[in-house]
Amino acid sequence: MKMTNNHILFHGATTIIREPLTHVGRSDLDFGPGFYLTNDREQAVKWAQTKAGRKKGLKAVLNVYCFDVESFLSNTEFRQMLFPNYDIQWLDFIAASRKGHQPWKDYDWIEGGIANDSIISTVDAYIDNAMSAEMAIGKLIKEDLKHQVCISNQLIIDRYLSFKEFLEL
Repeated sequence: MKMTNNHILFHGATTIIREPLTHVGRSDLDFGPGFYLTNDREQAVKWAQTKAGRKKGLKAVLNVYCFDVESFLSNTEFRQMLFPNYDIQWLDFIAASRKGHQPWKDYDWIEGGIANDSIISTVDAYIDNAMSAEMAIGKLIKEDLKHQVCISNQLIIDRYLSFKEFLEL
């Protein structure tokens, strides 16, 4: 992700989240437990609408945050992992995470592509040994990278992420 100072990030949900927490996520997600954000507004809107559609009476909410990139990047105390492309490192990380191996446990910030509906069948085929790494990567590189960030260290949120606004969709 090419970030600029005070970068805008989004979180699609069914509630307003003014004070995000890192310890409430599931461990079998792409990048493990944590607070997930994206720089792709449309992606966050779709996710919020998907979540709201699963239960009657829930409203889709787009939470908007400001992230102080300059301060974050100047701080070397946090362990970061960046996957700029769908590649073998990303694929192996996602596969290990979904198998329960917790490759994310040594990181405070993980950023890269999301294993969304158009990608997950390829990932699952790779995990089930029904597709080689080369075949999987060949399919994945044709996909547009859909961005996500998982923050698993609460200090990052407390220091660098600020709630800006929410929009009911």
